Amino acid sequence: MAAPSQPHKSTYDVIVVGAGIQGSFTAYHLAQRHKDTLLLEQFLLPHSRGSSHGQSRIIRSAYPQQHYSRMMPDCFRLWQQLEAETGATLYRQTGLLVLGPPGEPELEACRRSLGVHELLDAAALAQRFPGFQLPAGQVAVLDSTAGVLFADRALRAVQEVFRRHGGTLRDGEKVLRIKPGATVTVTTPAGVYRAPRLVITAGAWTGAFVEQLGLSLPLQPLRIDVCYWREKQPGSAALGSVSPCFLTLGLSQAPHGIYGLPSIEYPGLMKVCHHHGSPTDPEKRDQVPSSAPCSDIAILSSFISSYLPGLETQPAVRETCLYTNTPDGDFILDRHPKFSNVIIGAGFSGHGFKLAPVVGKLLCELSLGEEPSYDVAHFAITRFPGVLGAAQ
Repeated sequence: MAAPSQPHKSTYDVIVVGAGIQGSFTAYHLAQRHKDTLLLEQFLLPHSRGSSHGQSRIIRSAYPQQHYSRMMPDCFRLWQQLEAETGATLYRQTGLLVLGPPGEPELEACRRSLGVHELLDAAALAQRFPGFQLPAGQVAVLDSTAGVLFADRALRAVQEVFRRHGGTLRDGEKVLRIKPGATVTVTTPAGVYRAPRLVITAGAWTGAFVEQLGLSLPLQPLRIDVCYWREKQPGSAALGSVSPCFLTLGLSQAPHGIYGLPSIEYPGLMKVCHHHGSPTDPEKRDQVPSSAPCSDIAILSSFISSYLPGLETQPAVRETCLYTNTPDGDFILDRHPKFSNVIIGAGFSGHGFKLAPVVGKLLCELSLGEEPSYDVAHFAITRFPGVLGAAQ
């Protein structure tokens, strides 16, 4: 993807390893700050081997954790800014329903984060959104700000603006070695690059990179099955592209949660997925199993029978994606404990895409030695015991 006219220079102000959505937004912010930035990607772009591919992601204001809900107004603003910079439509407002039992702590925290008081019971939900059917005794909270981000389009847009601001993007260059120091040296098959600052946003490969730097982070790559379910009556107004996104909290039959998006990617197919997966080696990303784990499909089929009766109960299309989870589901956004000019952004745990504009800003600020725009205590490496000993 690197333009033929780009010089193959070796020295930069900052090197960013990993051109998924988090690394690309980090590079975007650095370039806008007039930092000569190199963004390296191991695969040829576009590709589907990581966590940032696909056509759609949910964006929402509703978050149980305040440290994320506080960031969302800035995220919406920055996504809109990127739309204005590129002229591309990156967001469709659909609304989002948070479904679960009344009084469920995370559902109540979402309601508080939205500042809404209304809870929809089964009757009210069926009247307002006929495609959804709540079991008796459950409730829904509506996030009217929420919608769908067009993921592939968004990734291209942020990379386009990065390059427009003078950034260098080199794809098909796998990082072989990182040598820390006052000047960090990064070696790829194509050459050796040097910079006083390095940002690692390598998704499921981050653990292996930081092991080179004496750090052992509790990052678990998971292979997630992304399932699409056919409408029984194609073009149904109740379940078509005008229906809201949704997510579940506190359901005993789906403790990891289920989420869904309207039929935007494939006409007549609604995206409904279990927020859960199987441990995997990212180097074996293309070795897709012949079927999703039976338990996940069974959980989804049962959920659809109860909550979305307008859909068939077996998936019509299955794709895969990678999550890289931390034990607590919070991100890692921090300086290396020994090498303060090496910044790590990792562990986005399947919910990071929407937050990428602010994550990129925070990683940019950390790399420049500035006070972060938001409190990053929740994202500190030191919250995990035992990772620092290896870094001494």
